[in-house]
Amino acid sequence: MDTPLTHLGEMPIEEFLKNYWQQKPLLIRNAFPDFVSPLSGEELAGMALEEAVESRLVLEHGNEGPWELRQGPFTEEDFLGLPRSHWTLLVQAVDQWVSEIADLKRLFRFLPEWRLDDVMISYAADQGSVGPHFDYYDVFLLQAEGKRLWHQGPKADDSSPRIEGTRLNILKEFEAENSWLLEPGDMLYLPPQYSHWGVADGPCTTISVGFRAPSARHILEDLAAELAMHLPDHLRYTDAGLSPADNPDEIDPASVRRLQDQLRTWLDQPEQIAEWLGAVMTEAKYPETVALDAGDASDWREQLAQGGTLVLNPASRCAFSEKPEILYVDGEALPTNSGFARQFCGTRTISTEDLETYPDIAAPKGLVDTLVDQGTLIYPPEDF
Repeated sequence: MDTPLTHLGEMPIEEFLKNYWQQKPLLIRNAFPDFVSPLSGEELAGMALEEAVESRLVLEHGNEGPWELRQGPFTEEDFLGLPRSHWTLLVQAVDQWVSEIADLKRLFRFLPEWRLDDVMISYAADQGSVGPHFDYYDVFLLQAEGKRLWHQGPKADDSSPRIEGTRLNILKEFEAENSWLLEPGDMLYLPPQYSHWGVADGPCTTISVGFRAPSARHILEDLAAELAMHLPDHLRYTDAGLSPADNPDEIDPASVRRLQDQLRTWLDQPEQIAEWLGAVMTEAKYPETVALDAGDASDWREQLAQGGTLVLNPASRCAFSEKPEILYVDGEALPTNSGFARQFCGTRTISTEDLETYPDIAAPKGLVDTLVDQGTLIYPPEDF
């Protein structure tokens, strides 16, 4: 299941990227013919009992008022006390725990994998939903079990009125522009900011493949600090060639344009920007999960010599760049051969053959030791 999709339904990927990606919603009927969900609602509820798994319950008519949000982990008694309808269970990052879901995510490699965030799965009782809302990221909503009625509305933003008295960002005003009933194998793509509202038509399960995108505020705050470290102190605001000032107290448009031009020059640091982008986009969503496996494969040389392999921790993320030659893993920029970095990001494994081809990575306190020590490289999980 590692081969990326070439079509979305009958639509070639090239057409989707040109006309729909980040532009407008698309309903894909029978995107996955004869789809069988890898996870049942009962199994999803079982995951929500675990401390390490992030889970939430949304009750439209809760004890504390409308659209009540409850945070996991939950107990069996919590589920036994739920009403018959109008509630939803959401479990984040299921791809980190279930191999079939991780395989499903790999089908979306027609997009940069470092843009992929995680796979959330929701189980809803009849009429369950999380209310009309919008997201700041792209999402593919794959119907896994049962039926869900999706309403899609106009774009919304921070200024859109919200319902008060709930921790959820429920839109106060919502008017559907399109409505579709999705059945297993159907999929809905939504670009950022399009308002939507999914309501279960009987019990159902929906798989959400989301994509991460840092905000402009985060990029400017974090990247500016990173780039500033590489600028020499002698670089200053300059204004050679001034004309006589009409008013010496005025900050005139020419001065503002001059600073803008100088900023463009100071920002022209492609290698530093690549390092920052690689580190930010590979930050683990749950670093504590990665840390749990730190050092567990410390005898990896012996294991690989016996024909074993090391694999990327399911909670880890990786990417690479060729200029500069860097492997980005879990927010770290690690210089290494770009041929190895490309291969590792594609396979997510390291074997004896890799050590023979790229011996530098096996040096004491080298790349492999570093990744094992931080929990990024582990032995293949038995149930993954």
